[in-house]
Amino acid sequence: MSTVEGDLLHTVEAGAISANRRFWGRTVLWLSAIWFVASFLLQGAHELGWTDWGFVNWRPVLYAYFLWAAVLCVTRVVIYGEAGKKALFVLPAALFVVSMVVFPLIFALWIGFSDWNLASSTGRRFNGLDNVRRMIADPFYTNALLNMILYCLAIAVEYAIAFGLALLLNQEIIARKFWRVTFLVPLMLSPVAVSWMVGKSMMETRFGPVARLARWLGWENPSFFGDPLTARLSIMIMDAWTFIPFMMIMLLAGLQALSREVLEAAEVDGATKWQRFWKVIFPLMLPVSVTAVMIRIIFKLKLADIIITVTSGGPGGATDSVTSFIYREYRDRSNVGYGTLLALVYLVIIVFGMTVLMKFSDRIVKRMTGRL
Repeated sequence: MSTVEGDLLHTVEAGAISANRRFWGRTVLWLSAIWFVASFLLQGAHELGWTDWGFVNWRPVLYAYFLWAAVLCVTRVVIYGEAGKKALFVLPAALFVVSMVVFPLIFALWIGFSDWNLASSTGRRFNGLDNVRRMIADPFYTNALLNMILYCLAIAVEYAIAFGLALLLNQEIIARKFWRVTFLVPLMLSPVAVSWMVGKSMMETRFGPVARLARWLGWENPSFFGDPLTARLSIMIMDAWTFIPFMMIMLLAGLQALSREVLEAAEVDGATKWQRFWKVIFPLMLPVSVTAVMIRIIFKLKLADIIITVTSGGPGGATDSVTSFIYREYRDRSNVGYGTLLALVYLVIIVFGMTVLMKFSDRIVKRMTGRL
């Protein structure tokens, strides 16, 4: 037995790979890539009606992608040896992300520029920019976007309440552990359960306890979801009641992690409670605050379950969020093509808006913490 055969730790370096092995590895890789691209283009042309050649569905194209992905992983080792093995730690995960994220986005674009109503017998057909023109002229979608701005602005009030509760629960108060658990109860409930318990039961116009209290206080005909402004405020309150505990627990964790020496030094220097909060605690809590607000915005941008359960977007679409409007476009009108385009546009708005907001908040955090 040779030295190489007996060495279990022997590795194949790139210089030890023969030219013939590299040639066949590249040949097999290119053949699999050509087969995948050709099947993709052929099926695309078939779907557009440019040719009668094609598959019944996109499944053979998916199989061609899986074949190319497997060949790519194997040929990395065949061509590059040990360096190719290192790439296998990342390459399968990257290919999986492509198959689970990139392909669905491409397919969504394909659907978004199509007229596809599930109630129609004609099936899907390409309609160019018709869905884009319809979206621009759609007042209900514009209203949903404006509602999302209002709902997101309400996070400022939620943050103030959450910060106040966190400061209170960070003090040595009676039954502090009990109150911490009690304030977390809304977060443990499903938003749908909150919708039924609060929106459908407690805020019911005739027999709900909140409506009875409103009548006792002088509101003759309390209707929490009959007026657009009142309906929006009611949705905001229910959603805030559910998610304020989330921000509260994050801020409370940040307060407990603050250095006691810094707070004691500020107290020794004669700073008042307000000065200690505004000049010391608040700037030190900015990184935690930004994280909590960002996550809350992400949850708010997905707001749909409370609206769908309580108002179904009413009255007249006044409470619709973008997500609930897209959901109803699918469910009520079976309009897959238009609904998919709305979702794609909303995705672009979210990505752009969150990127700008993160950069802006990062500058503020650096400027505030730099003053300490």
